[in-house]
Amino acid sequence: MNSAFSLRGIVFSALFAALLVVLSFLNIHLGFTPIPISLENFAVMLAAAILGAQYGTFSILLVVVLTALGLPLLHGSGGLGLLLGPTGGFLWAYPFAALFIGLIVPRIKGSKTTVFLLTFLTLEVFGSLLLYVSGVPWLAHVAGVPLSKALAMGCYPYLPGDAVKALFAAMIALAVRQVFPLHRIVGTPAKTANAG
Repeated sequence: MNSAFSLRGIVFSALFAALLVVLSFLNIHLGFTPIPISLENFAVMLAAAILGAQYGTFSILLVVVLTALGLPLLHGSGGLGLLLGPTGGFLWAYPFAALFIGLIVPRIKGSKTTVFLLTFLTLEVFGSLLLYVSGVPWLAHVAGVPLSKALAMGCYPYLPGDAVKALFAAMIALAVRQVFPLHRIVGTPAKTANAG
């Protein structure tokens, strides 16, 4: 297919978008914060690491845009209210996280151990820590609390779980990409697929 997007790539993007929607329903609400423990960023990590920058970003952006337009996709809610609420700063960062992960992970080279460690670090930095850059200040703004309290409400308790998610996402993504290289998943020629 000569267009910028292949049909196969769009189908897989839709599947990973659906995965994000489904995993958004699996969350644990903590009593002291409006930010739940969720598997949403796990879906972002997987989509980007497996589909690459173009399709990974498209799949996540699709969910964020449709949610903003009012479809109840993320934890059964939708509309601008959700994106402007306490979790909004995290949600806006999802497409950027997918973009950076999708650009970096396919380019990682070296021994199996090196590839695994660098993939894990990439997922941890961009699939977890990057989200806090916009998520925590926005939470502080919406909740009307100091940044130090917002960090306690929306960052510190989640870091260990994020590391575990990055670990499992790296294991899954590398196993999938070993069997199904990017060009086989999204239907692009091998030359273009290697570029991300």
